[in-house]
Amino acid sequence: MQQLRAFHVHLAMAAASLALVAYAAYYLQAGLDLLPCPLCVMQRIAYLLVGFTALAAAVHRPNGAGRRVYGALMVLAALAGAGIAAWQVVLTYRPELASCAISPEERFLNALPLAAWWPGMFEANGDCTKVDWTFLGLSVPELSLIAFLLLAAAAVIAARCPR
Repeated sequence: MQQLRAFHVHLAMAAASLALVAYAAYYLQAGLDLLPCPLCVMQRIAYLLVGFTALAAAVHRPNGAGRRVYGALMVLAALAGAGIAAWQVVLTYRPELASCAISPEERFLNALPLAAWWPGMFEANGDCTKVDWTFLGLSVPELSLIAFLLLAAAAVIAARCPR
């Protein structure tokens, strides 16, 4: 049996991260007309950070400390995304913790050049407390939290695998 290599894990992480962003933008948003909230947009950015870092690691194929640096960057991005998703899960169960007004996060994200460059992907217009769609009884933020934790675990595995 062939040994698991960091290169393969990095490629799988990049593919999974970018596929999750595409799924959110093209199926959930364009197909089901679910508007992304500020926390959703921040999670998309975290997925892109994990995905592009994993892709860079796959192309670079670092050894030793370099692989651990890439791993640490991916773990940090994945844990940041997990933290954002966890906060959104809390807001879905406790909507009174969120403000009904336009949040500072929404104003900040919509003022970024990313929102002007690709508004369909990075413009935040949704409500963070609403659960409009579920899969296997889990909301989008709960599924996202699971995905981020799996990506963080995969980054740790990749850092420990041979090149």
